[in-house]
Formats: sequence, C-alpha cells, structure tokens
Amino acid sequence: MVLNYLWIAFFLIAFVVALIKLLVVGDTTVFPSIVNAIFGAARNGFEISLFLTGILAFWMGIMRIGEKGGIVKVLSVVVGPLFRRLFPAIPRDHPVMTPIVMNFSANLLGLDNAATPMGLKAMEGLQELNPNKKKASDAQIMFLVLNTSGLTLIPINIMVYRAEAGAADPADIFLPILLATACSTLVGLIAVGLRQRLNFFDPVIIGYLVSIAAVLGGGMWYLQTLDQDTMQVVSANIAHVTLFSIIIGFILLGWKKRINVYESFVSGAKEGFQIAVKIIPYLVAILTAIAAFRASGTLELINQSIASMIADFGGDTRFIPSLPVAFMKPLSGSGARGMMLDIMEAEGVDSFAGRLASVMQGSTETTFYVLALYFGSVNIKNSRYAVTYGLLADFAGIIASVAIAYFFFG
Repeated sequence: MVLNYLWIAFFLIAFVVALIKLLVVGDTTVFPSIVNAIFGAARNGFEISLFLTGILAFWMGIMRIGEKGGIVKVLSVVVGPLFRRLFPAIPRDHPVMTPIVMNFSANLLGLDNAATPMGLKAMEGLQELNPNKKKASDAQIMFLVLNTSGLTLIPINIMVYRAEAGAADPADIFLPILLATACSTLVGLIAVGLRQRLNFFDPVIIGYLVSIAAVLGGGMWYLQTLDQDTMQVVSANIAHVTLFSIIIGFILLGWKKRINVYESFVSGAKEGFQIAVKIIPYLVAILTAIAAFRASGTLELINQSIASMIADFGGDTRFIPSLPVAFMKPLSGSGARGMMLDIMEAEGVDSFAGRLASVMQGSTETTFYVLALYFGSVNIKNSRYAVTYGLLADFAGIIASVAIAYFFFG
C-alpha cells in the first residue's frame, strides 16, 4: 500500500513541477526530458534484471547448498543461547524458538525466501503466547525490531547491482555494510532491551555483545592505522576472502552431509533465475517513477536545499545525493533500491555518493513493510512502540552508513 502511494506521488509531483516550469519559467525542455527519462529507465530496469539472472542464480545455488547442508542449524546452535535471553517470556524449549533462530540465521545469510516463511511461523507462535491478541507483546516487538535492523552477513543483491553498473570492485562495500548494519542491530537491540528491562548484565548477553563490539572495534582500529589506499586494498581482500570462504564452506558442508551438491546448486540456481525474471515489472515500475521525479528537477531542488543548509554550517555535502535512499528505506525496499540504482547512474557507481547509497541500502530493512507483513499476519492492531524503535534502528544505520563511508572512502 505504501509503495502504491509513493508511485502515484512521484508521477503527480513530477507532472505538477514540470507544468509550473513550463507555464511560469517557460522551460520547454522539461516534459521531453521526463518522457525520455521514463523510456530510458524502463530499458535500464530490464537490462539490470537481465544481468541479475546469472549472478543471482549462482548465489541462490550456493545458498541452497548451505541450506541443505545444515548451515541454518549450525547458526541456530551459535546464537541460540543469546536468543533465549532476549525473549525471556518464551518458556524454555518452547517450539517457537526454533523458527525465531532460523529466521535470523537465514536473514544473516541473505536467504530471504527461507527467512520470511520462518518469520511468519515465528510470529504465529509468538501470537499463541500473547495474552492480548490485538496488542503486540514484548517478544513480538523485539522480534520485529531485530528483523527491521536488517543484520546481513552477505549483501548479495547490492554487490550484484554494483557489478552490473560497472563497479571496479563490486565487493568494496562489503565491510562498510556489515559495520553499518551491525550498528543498526545493536542500537535496536539495546533500545528495546532497555525498554523491556532485560538483564544486560547476564554473562551470556555480555559475552555476545562484548565479542561483537571487540571484533568490530578491533577491525576499525586496525584499518584506521592504514593509509587510505592500503585500507581499501586490505578491506577488499578481507571481503573477497570471506565471500570465497563462505562458498567453499557451504560446498564442504554439503559434501559432509552427503547431499548431491551439484543438484542442490542447480535447484537453487533455477529459483534464482525465476526471481530475476519476476522482479522485472517491479524494477521497471519504480525506476520509471523515480526517473520522472528526478527529470522534473524536484529531487535536485530538495538536495540543493539540504546541501545549502549543510554548507552554511561548514559541513561536507558529498553525502547529500545519497539521502533519497535514506528517506525511502523505511517506507519501501523497492523504492530505496530504485533510488540507489538511480544514484549510481547519475553520480557514478564508484563515486562517494554511489558507494554511500549502497551502504545505506544494506544498513537496515524496510520497517513499515516488515511491520505490515509480520503483525498483519497475526492481526495485531496495536503495535505499541514497535514503529518508534524500528525507525530508531533505521536512523542509527543511516548515520553509521555516512560515518563509515567517510572512514572507508574518504
């Protein structure tokens, strides 16, 4: 529903602004520019989807091997002790804990198709424990906020889009995204935990949080000791080694489980192909709307106004062109993705704005979509403080994205 209104609004605003330019300013080029931009965006949407086919098929194949090899269960063992303490209202060994942990494990690996069914199943189980069926429980809110913080280990789609756009190193945003989404998740977790009066002095919770903070802090400290060029080389190598290690690890895990690794890969690759074909209409729809919005000059006016305010205070304005992704992210994942692609096209995929837009896109999930999907599935009417804390996690992810982008890309 949100995307429907946004789509209509983009076209209507573009039309009104263009009409004012034509009648008041006498700009006779604005309408031809909008029409040409729409046609160009439609072609671009199809070409992006076409390029996605091969790479998405490959990664979906690798993920299917990991899924059948039991990687989700492995992660369940790793994070299970923490989750039992984050959801104290859930009785010990209650069956709902399994889909909860599996949902987050699948999200961590970028297995959206596996994560969503597990998430819906988890929300259904949490609803059974909920004493007030119309009001979100503490456990449901914690579950939703952690979902909307969007912690992901492998930002496959973003790397694919960057590769399609001709990035010199599509994976150079791997570590920045991981750091930004970790910040988003930690802020959401701590904020909701404080509101729910969780015992953050529990040794298990302290152990997990300290370990995460130590890894992130140590990595940032080490990179800070390097000059800019060396830091980018080191971070890129860490990203590539990590990604290739995951591929090899999944294959070895599948081999150990004695599954047919090749057939599993082909099965997942077929699904990736189908997904690539299915997203063509959605990409074309959102990219054409954004193209009209940008060609009318509206987006430029907004960015110029914000840039002027920042410049008046002596601030660096290089992040301004990426802000449309930040504005769109809580409302629509497809809209934010379209903005990211549009920024890559307009500013350059390896420009500071292009890289920052990619980091922003991977830093959080779409709060309102997640809320509507999960709470709507169990007919929750009163979401309590879920939206507020979900947006707080989003805000933390966006701020972290800007700071981390300046750190990594200068």
